[in-house]
Amino acid sequence: MEIGGQVALVTGGGSGLGAATAERLAAEGARVAVIDRNPEAAAAVAGRIGGLAVACDVADAGEAEASVRRAREALGPARILVNCAGIGVAKRVLGRDGPMPLADFDKVIRVNLVGSFNMLRLAAADMSGLPELPGGERGFILSTASVAAYEGQVGQAAYSASKAGIVGMTLPVARELAQFGIRVLAIAPGLFHTPMMASLPQDIQDSLGASVPFPRRLGQPAEYAETVVSLIRNPYLNGEVIRLDGALRLPPR
Repeated sequence: MEIGGQVALVTGGGSGLGAATAERLAAEGARVAVIDRNPEAAAAVAGRIGGLAVACDVADAGEAEASVRRAREALGPARILVNCAGIGVAKRVLGRDGPMPLADFDKVIRVNLVGSFNMLRLAAADMSGLPELPGGERGFILSTASVAAYEGQVGQAAYSASKAGIVGMTLPVARELAQFGIRVLAIAPGLFHTPMMASLPQDIQDSLGASVPFPRRLGQPAEYAETVVSLIRNPYLNGEVIRLDGALRLPPR
């Protein structure tokens, strides 16, 4: 799919991987809706790229429906959705204070997995009714998994489960939406320099970066965005989860 002139929805677009993706898609000529739970962050990114800021909790059905509708009315129907909204909570199943609160597990699953599916279903509904592009394509949907879906560490039960859910739904959804000419993929990033990572002490960041086989550093959000652009442009990529991790395999701790 050619990106120029298309409408793109980017969740979690106010920071990190989402912001880099929104900026890159806009640079490629897309009209971008920056969707984020933080309205100030969404507005800041949208202001830089000439996009539309939309405040939304992606796990809320009503808010998600309203965000897709607002983007459609302001920019036109979207052919591109990139799900980057997500949270991480590091908690053991059995901690010092007893079992992990169920609400903590539920929150991560709702934002990361339910939120991604929520936006996917709504975007797909719009895409399915659009005219075919050359080659029969109507839309492109990408969600963000994680290498933790495969090698979750101690304390990552909720996060790993949420990201494994994204991995697990990618192929069946791609198979279902193939009849409409909608491609569905996911990226599983490794250790990236995001706001969450930047909050750690520098020596810890350096240590984590050194654990990557090659290149021995943290990934940059721009590298994630570059991968998104490459996947959009390659029409034969579908139903796949792409690891973007410098050959990293997470240890147990």
